[in-house]
Amino acid sequence: MTTATRQEVLGLYRRIFRLARAWQAASGQAQDSAEERRYIVHEARTLFRKNKNLTDAALIQQCVAECVARIEMGLHYQIPYPRPTHLPPRGLAPLRGRGLRSQEKLRKLSKPLYLKSQDELS
Repeated sequence: MTTATRQEVLGLYRRIFRLARAWQAASGQAQDSAEERRYIVHEARTLFRKNKNLTDAALIQQCVAECVARIEMGLHYQIPYPRPTHLPPRGLAPLRGRGLRSQEKLRKLSKPLYLKSQDELS
């Protein structure tokens, strides 16, 4: 990991914890705010620890992009949880009738950036 990348990752880590400290739930209730703060801190620690040994620059940039997207989505919608995508089981058109494997591949390719790490944690 280069020095610039390391500084970018550490800056994101600090930004998330500053965001968690100042987080207010959309409901305005103190209990909801505290629960959402705990979620933000737990999610950040879990994902950063899971990815701390990454060495591939492209994979690191993908994780950074996901982190930025999740921060922006959380700020915009005022919810810290990832927004789910709803695709019907066979809702994607298959490529030339290749069946279920092509459906699974299309579903994987259609997953938004901010949900890439969610399946790995579940």
